Amino acid sequence: MNQRFIASSALASILALGLVGQVTAQDKPAAKEKCFGIAKAGANDCANLSGTHSCAGQSKAEMGADEWKYVAAGTCAKMGGKSADEVKAMKKS
Repeated sequence: MNQRFIASSALASILALGLVGQVTAQDKPAAKEKCFGIAKAGANDCANLSGTHSCAGQSKAEMGADEWKYVAAGTCAKMGGKSADEVKAMKKS
């Protein structure tokens, strides 16, 4: 009886893992975009455009124009942020 129980439990586990793989494969990650000018000091997501640092959490200024955070796609402008192209255009002028 124990061997039958172990075998059926193993089979059920294998089948369950197969279903979990299908469910996660169907879930699509939310689209994200870089949003410049909204990151608080120490809360940026990665290197800034000016190259003064190269890692997340190293921004010194609040809402620095060249500091960015990932946000849900389409929400950056609503938050008062700018795209990378907009920031680069501002720096040129």
